[in-house]
Amino acid sequence: MQRNVSLLISTYSNKVFSVTFLSLAVAVIIPLFGAIILLKCPIDPQPISFKEPPVLTGPLEPNFKLRQAERLFENQLVGPESIANIGDVLFTGTADGKILKIENGEIHTLARLGHGPCTGREDEPTCGRPLGIRVGPKNTLFVADAYYGIFEINPVSGEVIPLVSSKTPIEGKNLSFINDLTLTRDGRKIYFTDSSSKWHRKDYSLLIMEASDDGRLFEYDRVTKEVKVLMGGLRFANGVQLSPSEDFVLVAETTMARIRRYYVSGLMKGGEDMFVENMPGFPDNIRLSSSGGYWVAMSAIRANPGFSMMDFLSEKPWIKRIIFKLLSQETVIKFVPKYSLLVELSDTGSYRRSFHDPNGMVASYISEAHEHNGHLYLGSFRSPFICRLNLKDV
Repeated sequence: MQRNVSLLISTYSNKVFSVTFLSLAVAVIIPLFGAIILLKCPIDPQPISFKEPPVLTGPLEPNFKLRQAERLFENQLVGPESIANIGDVLFTGTADGKILKIENGEIHTLARLGHGPCTGREDEPTCGRPLGIRVGPKNTLFVADAYYGIFEINPVSGEVIPLVSSKTPIEGKNLSFINDLTLTRDGRKIYFTDSSSKWHRKDYSLLIMEASDDGRLFEYDRVTKEVKVLMGGLRFANGVQLSPSEDFVLVAETTMARIRRYYVSGLMKGGEDMFVENMPGFPDNIRLSSSGGYWVAMSAIRANPGFSMMDFLSEKPWIKRIIFKLLSQETVIKFVPKYSLLVELSDTGSYRRSFHDPNGMVASYISEAHEHNGHLYLGSFRSPFICRLNLKDV
């Protein structure tokens, strides 16, 4: 009798559990399924394909060398994307739309290209977001603002001279995300990138995940005031660097983990080819190294051995649609592992060496390495500091 009662209770408990589990499953799955069907996806992801990422061996062997960097001006600035120097005076643009001048350890606001308020990402279109910054032949600054255009700035008075306005479409397409710039030694030609004619900088993660091919490389002639399109069809045109001999321009195509080359003089003028493809991470800014090569900064890698979310999702646009229907871009970014990687390329595009910070413990979200006086000054698109690495230590 007791055994029958126990069996009855056990059977009843199992039924209650099954009913409860199914009820909860239905309560979750049906709304989820409905959301997947009914919610609008903010992106129209395009399928792309990658080769297997390069194995991190040899000059790419993981290390902790970036952790030997020191943080400067911590919590005194945010997002110093790009860095330039005139003598020992540093200049950078930050997330609050300012061009900062750093002299004798003190930070001063040199100029602003937009206007406030500047409280967060949604304010960027009016606040402005200075990205690439360079020094010209007459020691004036040249700045690319993601929302406003290309400017020349007096490093003493802060006077701002507009050169290229983002409000003027080029060949029928908007300049929605002006990113980086490089210029000739005489200062006449400026080469700059527009990452997308559709997406703004504040939505850069949507641009990456959509993999749209609307990025372009431009040439601006300061004498004729003409802007020419040199390259189109780029998937997130990012950092740009003119070669030391000024015969070609390198362009980081971030979404595709590669660097393209466009010839601007010589027998190959007007031609283009691949400088480096299938990189171990997603390249941001490119800057000259003192050895005649190039520093390339990456804030996310394609681990091999390991798992790369971008590689996994590249040919699965349907999964991307589901993700962005259910999650905000801020939430998605949190799933991308932090891993700072800086590589030095030779003048032919081979890897010379690499500096790593797994998990981005010291140097996080790096965007650029600017070499000056035996040190690398590491820019970041979101960290509240500049990192400085003594090259003698690594």
